[in-house]
Amino acid sequence: MLSDVITGNAQLEADQRRGWFVGEFITPPDDPRSTSAVEVKWGVHGKGDRRADWAGPSETATLSILISGRFRLEFPDGEVLLASQGDYVLWLPSVSHTWLAEEASIVVTVRWKL
Repeated sequence: MLSDVITGNAQLEADQRRGWFVGEFITPPDDPRSTSAVEVKWGVHGKGDRRADWAGPSETATLSILISGRFRLEFPDGEVLLASQGDYVLWLPSVSHTWLAEEASIVVTVRWKL
């Protein structure tokens, strides 16, 4: 066993927490994945999945990176299509958003306080 090294499977762990596998809501609090510095989500979305409502402004900057599929993020003043592996979008805390999976998609999302 490696000392001070943690391994896991983002998809399996994310299934238990709406996709999030690193962040302050991870328990127990002494788990190194439990941190208020950053949150990481493994998002698996079926074709046609849509966020039901707009996510309002938050306290965090957000970065979403497309692993596979085709994923559209909508913002108050426009939209961004993530269509090629590695496409990403980063938005600041003051920005609301919603999203639509145009194809079955996997998206990694990272949030942090500025």
